[in-house]
Amino acid sequence: MNPTPALFISFKSLQENFVTLIELIGFGESFGWLATLLAGISISFLIINVMVVATAFYTWFERRMIARFQVRRGPNRNGPFGMLQPFADVLKLIMKEDTIPDEADKPVFTLAPIALLAPTLMIMIVIPFGTFLNKEAFLSNLNIGILFIVGVTSVNSIAIFMAGWGSRNKYAILGSMRGAAMLISYEIPMALGITSVLILSGSLAMTEIVRSQSVWFILVMPMGFFVFMAASTAEMSRTPFDQIEAESELGSGYNTEYSGIKFAVLFLAEFMAPIVTAAVVTTLFLGGSHGFDFLPGGIWFALKMFIVIFGLLWLRSTWPRLRIDQIMGFAWKTLFGLGLFNIFLVAVEFTLAREFNQVNNGSLTTEYMLIMAAVNWIITVAVILIMANVVGRKKYTRPEPTPSPLANMGLGEN
Repeated sequence: MNPTPALFISFKSLQENFVTLIELIGFGESFGWLATLLAGISISFLIINVMVVATAFYTWFERRMIARFQVRRGPNRNGPFGMLQPFADVLKLIMKEDTIPDEADKPVFTLAPIALLAPTLMIMIVIPFGTFLNKEAFLSNLNIGILFIVGVTSVNSIAIFMAGWGSRNKYAILGSMRGAAMLISYEIPMALGITSVLILSGSLAMTEIVRSQSVWFILVMPMGFFVFMAASTAEMSRTPFDQIEAESELGSGYNTEYSGIKFAVLFLAEFMAPIVTAAVVTTLFLGGSHGFDFLPGGIWFALKMFIVIFGLLWLRSTWPRLRIDQIMGFAWKTLFGLGLFNIFLVAVEFTLAREFNQVNNGSLTTEYMLIMAAVNWIITVAVILIMANVVGRKKYTRPEPTPSPLANMGLGEN
């Protein structure tokens, strides 16, 4: 399987086109800055609109799929198969009154939705959608791409806390405090899962990570994939990790006081998160745009993203919400230990690869990666079974019920 490039639009090519256009209009070279500015605005406009439209259709897809899981019909009124429902929802939210509580911290209350949405959009600029063979792809070739993603995603906890604190509502503050604690806790296992990827790829650049996957990393280190996937699911704050909303406990959590377009922006960021997570997982563990030659790399990338998105949706529609103590315990008692053990395991295997000359141009040979895959799958299954018996032992043995002495009270009186 070879990585085949997709339709490519680069910042440099757009800049050159705008330079030519400006010269045709009659302006000189002193207006070169204008071409750079217009190219940047065009790229930003393209990414924002593609992501917003993709998120709109994802909301329709998610509601239809969850309805099928729960033996319902889902949205089916607006348009064929209900496909115009997202646009109807947007019009409804735009027409609603945008209220701000009198006691709210208005600047913080207003900036919180933007602070939650902006990092999600920024992540997409460093994802190599089948373009990593082109050296003009400056942003996807960024040499600190994965570090950029980790840094940007850490802003989410601040944005959620801003939404709760700015609302001056006790339920919103409780939800935001839960969110800050949970997101910060799960950032550590997520970073540990990424570290194992960096050991094998030897680079922070997303393009180099894709290039080093002659065998997909999900096969080579399944434990690292499990740790990263579980932590990413928690970072999205979706079922079974949606304690920061918890309608049965907190009304609606950090977004209780939001309405109108601000509410729409908050949920746009929430529904955009699975798409962004799928793109990152595809890049780190599923070989990016690696695929057979009969399809462009971008198509392979989109197919892998769809599989990851469907898996996340399946998990959401199947599992119940966990308690806050279970969520925090899972991060520190299970994922943290698995992440550290996985780093140690991959580091030992990489050291052995160097000893046996199985490293070629900084990447492991395909034969050695297949051997690692066989060994790591056996170890992963064994370790998860051991952890389940150690951490979750009490959950397996159900205590014998003891009848209350008051249960049959009064039966012997007659």
